[in-house]
Amino acid sequence: MRLPFEIDLKGKVAVVTGAGGILCSSMAHALAQCGAKVALLDLNEETAKQKAEGIAKEGKIANGYQANVLEPESLKAAHKKILEELGPCDILINGAGGNHPLATTDKEYFAAEDLKGDVKTFFDLEQDGVEFVFDLNFIGTLLPTQEFAKDMIGKQVCNILNISSMNAFTPLTKIPAYSGAKAAVSNFTQWLAVHFAKEGIRVNALAPGFFVTGQNERLLYREDGSPTERTGKILAATPMNRFGRTEELIGSMLFLLSEEAAGFITGVVLPIDGGFSAYSGV
Repeated sequence: MRLPFEIDLKGKVAVVTGAGGILCSSMAHALAQCGAKVALLDLNEETAKQKAEGIAKEGKIANGYQANVLEPESLKAAHKKILEELGPCDILINGAGGNHPLATTDKEYFAAEDLKGDVKTFFDLEQDGVEFVFDLNFIGTLLPTQEFAKDMIGKQVCNILNISSMNAFTPLTKIPAYSGAKAAVSNFTQWLAVHFAKEGIRVNALAPGFFVTGQNERLLYREDGSPTERTGKILAATPMNRFGRTEELIGSMLFLLSEEAAGFITGVVLPIDGGFSAYSGV
């Protein structure tokens, strides 16, 4: 991976949750390129180790670990191994998150006749699905922070970087639970920034707009590679008229982690969305 720019993270230990995904594995890769020793955490241990091995082949230090961000004991077990193999955490990237079909409506706008048809409306959203989405995104940010931020106490130069979404600014149609959960992540980011300010721990968040990932690819492109109707609407509402590139997320991450460039920045939720959240549609 070619970095947009580099910062010196030598001697730092970075923990990345959700590191089996496209964006977070790229973030882990970039951190390693900047000299950090990186712990890639994912629910799927094989994927985490595979991503870490790819980084290690380039002569960098990276290990993969199985961890469930919703289970404190799982996080404690991973943390113990990380302490033994890499050392205490200096940088935490809370990247685990996602949506669920049970928390998603079929249509953008409600119509009374939908109650009589085979359409999943707002009234059909299942509690289990909504709770899963809130837990994965918010609790899945809170618990890793409780576990790994303990390592940062007394160091003065540490970072927590959460992954919010442009949904947190203006909710997308069909996905009320995901939008609400990411709004909670943004609010929690600000709370943590204040709470840890006297300890020298900076807490910020990235709010990605539309990037093509393993989770959303089928929503954006059909099997033949042609764009879906939703893609057309997204691009029409994005002033830059394209999806984001992974390196653009990496550049924002490195900026917020840089003590030289962003040492006085904490409590910020940075949109990386091509102007989507700023565009009124008119």
